[in-house]
Amino acid sequence: MATHSHDPAAVPERPARRLPRKPASALAERWTRVDGIDVFYRESAKVDLDAPVMMHLHGFGLSGRYLLPTAELLQDEFRTLVPDLPGFGRSGKPPKPLDVPDLAHAAARFLDSQNIEKVSLIGNSMGCPVICEFAYHYPERLDRAILVSPAGGINNQPLRRAVAQLARDGGREPRRMVTVATPDYLRFGIPSTVRMFRALTSYPSLERLLALKIPTLVVIGDRDPLMPNPDRIQQIASQSDNHVLVVVVEGAAHAINFSNPGELANVTRLFMADKPIVDDPDSPGHSKVFEIHRGSLHPQAE
Repeated sequence: MATHSHDPAAVPERPARRLPRKPASALAERWTRVDGIDVFYRESAKVDLDAPVMMHLHGFGLSGRYLLPTAELLQDEFRTLVPDLPGFGRSGKPPKPLDVPDLAHAAARFLDSQNIEKVSLIGNSMGCPVICEFAYHYPERLDRAILVSPAGGINNQPLRRAVAQLARDGGREPRRMVTVATPDYLRFGIPSTVRMFRALTSYPSLERLLALKIPTLVVIGDRDPLMPNPDRIQQIASQSDNHVLVVVVEGAAHAINFSNPGELANVTRLFMADKPIVDDPDSPGHSKVFEIHRGSLHPQAE
């Protein structure tokens, strides 16, 4: 088990591991150690040890920073954690690059560092395969899964196709996403990008998703060029009676956690409470959410 970060004597201060000068959000910013690696993370400013735990997992080449708009909206209802996984963002780099199973194990050991046994996971893009792999290895530790714009698999192959998809998506995201994502991509580097892409596209995302035995929410944007169209997703989902609920955010592209935090936080709350999925009229913007599939094994809305 890794060292608990809230013990200041256990994790010595290092000049290279100082906190950012200006916090990126209302969440508290901290460091811990996982497998000998410094891991940067954010958490609810007021930690309620009795609140259900929700951890946000970032996408390919990015840090947890772009997840903060949604995480902030949920921090008062859940004990919220947003780590930069080892090798990403401000966190240190492991001796060997991590693939999807390695990242799932790292996520589990990060939870160990916080003395957390059970969690709900919400991920975007690459974070979704990491969640599926976490569920495969640690089913007893996962309460619920929220998969936002799952990436990986045949729809993003080969590399030139994925690059073209990412380029199209860049033009559909809010402009301020560029200022958040660019430093992360530069820090991650081209060699790491190529290795991670190969690991991600070879991962059996669909098989792992359909094998999940816990309530699972899948959220997609109808303008996401990295995803199949909603009709195709509905067709695939309908082949299984699993615990999967699929929701579409109208007008959203790939980084829904950043571009449409109000809509995503709304459907997350409803899903966690087993309530009907309805649009939030108070959420900013003109996007609407609608359900396109609910597996027969999924908890029915109360």
